[in-house]
Amino acid sequence: MQKPEKHIFVCTSSRPNGTQKGFCHTKTGVDIMQKFAEEIEERGTGSEVFLTNTGCFGICEKGPIVAVYPDNVWYGSVTPEDVAEILDSHIEGGKPVERLLL
Repeated sequence: MQKPEKHIFVCTSSRPNGTQKGFCHTKTGVDIMQKFAEEIEERGTGSEVFLTNTGCFGICEKGPIVAVYPDNVWYGSVTPEDVAEILDSHIEGGKPVERLLL
């Protein structure tokens, strides 16, 4: 197994039983996840960047939440339109997107 350089976690409010409900789910968390998946595939970076949906991070009022590891960078109020900027600036450029930082 190849270890990724970056691992992006997107809150989709997934529950242990497989259902999705909650703030990030209703606030486009699933759309953000899909946009990241599409962009990563288009850029051909799937072996360097892993993408995982998560359950609740516990800070719903700041959602949808995206966390990037190993950088320990957390983004809040992310929209699908922010995905390309996160990938361009942070993932590929090494500079977190200041306006979205938590």
